[in-house]
Amino acid sequence: MVQQITNGIKISVKTKYNGTIDRNLNTFNSFSYFITIENESEDVVQLLERFWEISDALNEKEFVVGEGVVGQKPTLNPKGEYTYRSNCFLLGSSGSMKGTFKMINKKTNQLFQVIIPTFQLTTIPLLN
Repeated sequence: MVQQITNGIKISVKTKYNGTIDRNLNTFNSFSYFITIENESEDVVQLLERFWEISDALNEKEFVVGEGVVGQKPTLNPKGEYTYRSNCFLLGSSGSMKGTFKMINKKTNQLFQVIIPTFQLTTIPLLN
């Protein structure tokens, strides 16, 4: 598990290799990642957007930008947490992901970035 705290928000990431899937005449390695967001600040915050940089050993880097996560824009009270699961499909047997969440402090309406630490995606089960 990797973890990082930015502006009082702790991000923890766990990964799991799910095997291969065939899609559009290609075979992809399927990974799940589990993100836990913990609000260690004294203010109510809300996640607004996500930005991902996905690196695949056999492919170009991919960049993903979008509102919320898994269709939600969670609000976290002080000491609150939110966990979600998502997936990533790579042509190669290894890669990595990193990114940021854009959040807003609901008390001050100030926008801020939270770093999602780099985490590895690999088909070797001991590393997931």
